[in-house]
Amino acid sequence: MKSYATFRDLQHDLFTGTLTCRNLVTHYLQNIDLNSHLNAFLSIYSEEALNRAAQLDQKIKNGQGGKLAGLVVGIKDMLAYAGHPMQAASKILEGYIPPYNSTVVQRLLDADAIIIGRQNCDEFGMGSSNENSAFGHVRNALDTSRVPGGSSGGSAVAVQAGMCRISIGSDTGGSVRQPAAFCGVIGLKPTYSRISRHGLVAYASSFDCIGIIGSHPADIALVMETIAGADAYDSTVSAAKVPAFSTQLNQPTASPCTIGYIRETLQSEALQPEIRSAVFETIEKLKAQGYSVKPVAFPYLDYVLPTYYILATAEASANLSRYDGVRYGYRSMEAHDVMTLYKKSRSEGFGKEVKRRILLGNFVLTSDFYDAYYTKAQKVRRLIRDATRNLFGQVDFLLMPTTPTTAFPLNHPANDPVETYLADIFSVQANVAGVPAVSVPCGKDKAGLPIGLQVMADDFMEDKLLQFADVLTRLN
Repeated sequence: MKSYATFRDLQHDLFTGTLTCRNLVTHYLQNIDLNSHLNAFLSIYSEEALNRAAQLDQKIKNGQGGKLAGLVVGIKDMLAYAGHPMQAASKILEGYIPPYNSTVVQRLLDADAIIIGRQNCDEFGMGSSNENSAFGHVRNALDTSRVPGGSSGGSAVAVQAGMCRISIGSDTGGSVRQPAAFCGVIGLKPTYSRISRHGLVAYASSFDCIGIIGSHPADIALVMETIAGADAYDSTVSAAKVPAFSTQLNQPTASPCTIGYIRETLQSEALQPEIRSAVFETIEKLKAQGYSVKPVAFPYLDYVLPTYYILATAEASANLSRYDGVRYGYRSMEAHDVMTLYKKSRSEGFGKEVKRRILLGNFVLTSDFYDAYYTKAQKVRRLIRDATRNLFGQVDFLLMPTTPTTAFPLNHPANDPVETYLADIFSVQANVAGVPAVSVPCGKDKAGLPIGLQVMADDFMEDKLLQFADVLTRLN
């Protein structure tokens, strides 16, 4: 099958009859089979996808194809799809089959997208390397000895290796943007509340966002305008009008953009020198294009990651208390009373990293430490959000690296989870502040591994953010 720059190009051939949905699905199924060693998919809906493709081919012939007719999508194993397994890559949800569709899945289906399978991830979205899954590691397609990033690692690899056109992931502290950077694709985290979380497995509810991974801003824009917006099933979702992101993508901005790069991120000792060079090279390209680019200060950078982990683990400990072995999922066979059932089911069902974060969350919520950690972190979060949004009074966009390094080797660091947490040092700010952010490819390091450039915008400015992402994609 020939390569298509955008989904609109592909859909043109579908609508003119030079390509069929069935041929398209067959192509992706073959790619999934060829790349099975990457462990990106946990379930593949081969027969279902082929049957749906045949139905869509008929709809297209009748001139009734929907907005996303022919779009082949993979969904992270954190989203409910009625009648299909969902485990959040955890043993604790073994055998669980949701009886309903998440809002995002339902809107994709209503627009005639084809869901081809569920994708591997870090257990309950907790991780930055996709090594915490109960179903084994996901491998980076560019170098199988390296991680793909996490937690939406399977989702990023699926797009990277051509196993689907779009992946739907979730982003709590960088879980869409970080793997997108490691895999050389584009990952968008929208404004908190822009997309309904109904049917998304909860990790940290005040941080969780559904995000989109693709290979072109135009594809992401089209999906975004389809799945975003008000939802009666989610009281936290915004009722703000959803722009026609895809039609606005190539429109010129009303006024020249001013871009700020956060000085502290590029001065960080943790930053790989090749990433620093790539970011400054992009800055020079933007200046040559007539953009105003200037450094800005963000004094709270060192507090963002600790604030995130205090609050996220506290919320996780509360959210994950519902998994008790009683109503659904894994149940220990060694329990003889209710208390033992709870203890053994949770001890055996949760993985090491999830248990670590539950313990951390319980610690910061205890009466002795609640004010010292949780309350103080909430206050710092407010400072971080206000300081971030104040910067958008000076500039239109904020630039920084997506990650401090390129994709690191599997099983590294083997015994230091804190070092792995530092992979999120630049991505968590957007989650703590609740603003939208996107990672776009920005060259490669000496080993040929992709570098990601992150752009943040003010609340609900995804239209401008995607426009600028398109500019950056053309520059690099």
